[in-house]
Amino acid sequence: MSSSEKHTFQAEIQQLLNIVIHSLYTDKEIFVRELISNAADACEKLRFTQASGTPVHQPEIAAGISLTSDEAAGTLTFIDTGVGMTHDELVKNLGTIAHSGTKAFLKQLAEDKKPDVGLIGQFGVGFYSAFMAAKRVTVHSRSYLDGESGWQWVSEGTGGYEITPASDLPRGTKITLELKDEAKEFATAGTLERIIKRYSSFVPFPIELNGTKVNTVQALWTRSKNEIKEEEYNEFYQFIAHDQDNPLLRLHFNADAPIAIQSLLFVPARNVETMGMGRIESEVNLYCRKVLIQSKAKGLFPEWLRFLKGVVDSEDLPLNISRETMQDTSLMQKLNKALTSRFLKFLNEQSEQNPETYDKFYDEYHRFLKEGVVTDFTHREALGKLLRYESSSTEKGKRTSLADYVKRMPEEQKEIYCLMAPNREAAESSPYFEVFRERKFEVLFLYDEWDEFVTEHLHTFEGKTLKPAEKADLNLNDPKKDGALSEEAAKALAAWIKESLGERVGEVRASQRLVDSPAVIVDADRYMTSSMRRMLKAMKKDESEFPAEKQDLEINPAHPIIARLDQMRQKDASLAGQVAEQILDNARVAAGVLEDPRTMLKRMNQLLERVLA
Repeated sequence: MSSSEKHTFQAEIQQLLNIVIHSLYTDKEIFVRELISNAADACEKLRFTQASGTPVHQPEIAAGISLTSDEAAGTLTFIDTGVGMTHDELVKNLGTIAHSGTKAFLKQLAEDKKPDVGLIGQFGVGFYSAFMAAKRVTVHSRSYLDGESGWQWVSEGTGGYEITPASDLPRGTKITLELKDEAKEFATAGTLERIIKRYSSFVPFPIELNGTKVNTVQALWTRSKNEIKEEEYNEFYQFIAHDQDNPLLRLHFNADAPIAIQSLLFVPARNVETMGMGRIESEVNLYCRKVLIQSKAKGLFPEWLRFLKGVVDSEDLPLNISRETMQDTSLMQKLNKALTSRFLKFLNEQSEQNPETYDKFYDEYHRFLKEGVVTDFTHREALGKLLRYESSSTEKGKRTSLADYVKRMPEEQKEIYCLMAPNREAAESSPYFEVFRERKFEVLFLYDEWDEFVTEHLHTFEGKTLKPAEKADLNLNDPKKDGALSEEAAKALAAWIKESLGERVGEVRASQRLVDSPAVIVDADRYMTSSMRRMLKAMKKDESEFPAEKQDLEINPAHPIIARLDQMRQKDASLAGQVAEQILDNARVAAGVLEDPRTMLKRMNQLLERVLA
């Protein structure tokens, strides 16, 4: 064939071209990624062809990709030394939308039952994305087959294309774009380098831009862990995370079910949310065969794992025609669940095998785990295993897991007891802790203001209910102490205190849990605790959102203050009434729920005046 051939696109092609050019992609720069991906596919096919022993034209030329830009001329050229195309392949692959030749190649490989077919992309219309930026596209191609000649394919994307013979071409394909006036930026080396590094850094063939290699970082996630040095992992992390520090934790894993996954995930050494940087975004990028599909992929992990950085690559993703979004959201959910479950398993392994490192992780990221407990029902149980708290059985500064707590529980103990407090000293001196100390029941000390919501949502662990200490139904086993009020006298005093305090208090009763404290308040709401009420108020929640019930007061019949109050009420009811009010406010102070201390301070000064008179 020696003369020019003019071909008309199929009837619907022009309409589809308009879709590609104007509607398919959200960002014009995607065309660079698509043409590089097609070039990589051609190089990959050459590699398989050579591996099968088939002779190829110019075998001495290695597979590779290069881009050349000319700002003055407004042109951009893509060259690959892959398999190239024959005349018929040019007509078939570039004359039909959504057919790049890859589908047919995959089908042939599948029929021949050759390995690693999944390495070759299947992207459809990527070539036509060039017309988003180009007013004219010229393709020169020469097939790897011996005896074939070169061909030139030219189109302006309107109506059809023209094919003419082209002699003396090297093996492979050269695509030259004459850029539109509004797309001249794509002839700028800086712009091209940014796009290549964003989308194509890990293409498995060298990419040169104006003679300089651009993709210098390997796709580590595709290599065996045994081959990779620690320095390589650290360099890779610093490249993708833009972080000068080394990561705190690293998870490199592959999975085949329910979806094929290659993943490399990192936990940064520092939690930037605690450094006043605001809410961070997930920085795990989604790849398909080493080509970026979605930067900072949404939905790949739950929100509470937004501190992760890294890469997830899957050959099984059913991408839409533009490679930019997923078609199958249910499959994305499976991917999310598989990745999250594997990372939680990894954290659990780290907590057992490297407890010091896990402690560092927990110091930085415990709030994220707790957020997960509150918001993620699917992984709540696994997250519960990762929680750590100080307890009455650990040294100060040492934390324990819920699993270890359960192992230490005596047979008669049926619940996991938790006590909110600002610090260990406050917890150990809390009136709510006294009965547990006497009964020698272990109590978890919760210092984080969110912990009560966490335990409320977790609710149970290994079949044991998590119970706030002030809600525990525990009594002292000791016999009554000398000087304690009788049961009848205690009831009479409780009734008098209730009458004296009136609407300021709910019920008043004798306590069976106090040892050293004269009194304690207990929230009447079975679900509400003092600390939870305090936190809701701090969040400025409308009082109508939770019941403003009066709190109950429990008095200690064995405490000297209570015994003397019983005597005083019969001699000086006015003074005894002030003491009762002070006992109530003292209990509120101990619970951290006294909002305005001015009235209490005024009363205390009056009591001091009377005592010192």
